[in-house]
Amino acid sequence: MCFSAPASFAGGAIISAVGITTIRKAARPESRLLSIIPLLFAAQQFAEGVIWVTLRSSGLPGIFQTTAAFIFLSTALVVWPAMVPLSVYLMEKVRIRKIMLAFLTLVGVVVSVIYAYCMLRYSVSPQINGFHIQYVDNFPYLLVSIAFPLYLVSTTIPLFISSVPRMWLFGVLITVSCLVTAVFFAQYLTSVWCFFAALISMTIYWVLGGLEAESKERIGAAQKVRI
Repeated sequence: MCFSAPASFAGGAIISAVGITTIRKAARPESRLLSIIPLLFAAQQFAEGVIWVTLRSSGLPGIFQTTAAFIFLSTALVVWPAMVPLSVYLMEKVRIRKIMLAFLTLVGVVVSVIYAYCMLRYSVSPQINGFHIQYVDNFPYLLVSIAFPLYLVSTTIPLFISSVPRMWLFGVLITVSCLVTAVFFAQYLTSVWCFFAALISMTIYWVLGGLEAESKERIGAAQKVRI
């Protein structure tokens, strides 16, 4: 989280509790990938909490910071671009939308590969700057200029294409949080947007609740037709 170690650990604990409940809410196999997103965000918050501690204390072995930074950044840059569109694709029933989501999943995979290459090939160092953590990297400008716009496309557009009830609101919240972060916290985009997205991910429980309600309505309507 972008404020302090205690805030990161507290956020991680709260989101973990919601995440476990969300996983239990996923009754259908196709919704299980979406349901684990809050728990992964919680892991990111715990990882950033560790980063705060290691940056504040010089007595801890460097492996703690390296591992925590790897967990946080690999989830933020490599996992999300592919996982978000794929999780929405798996839940989609409308053929044309599913085709569009398949394409966006492919885009996300390309973004994931680019960022995975950058993380393995180039260095990234977290630094405390005021009340935020800034991840300073030397990724090639050309690769980032290609990957970042595609990152935004693959992590936001699928939420609006989906025909799943309430998914659009999840998309609105994620998009607005990105715009707010870009305007007010541009220098700390990775850290701050992940914090906002982590909180917003708790609405996935509500999204799955809407899906379950729709399913019950369809079953009830089918039973009435049979009668």
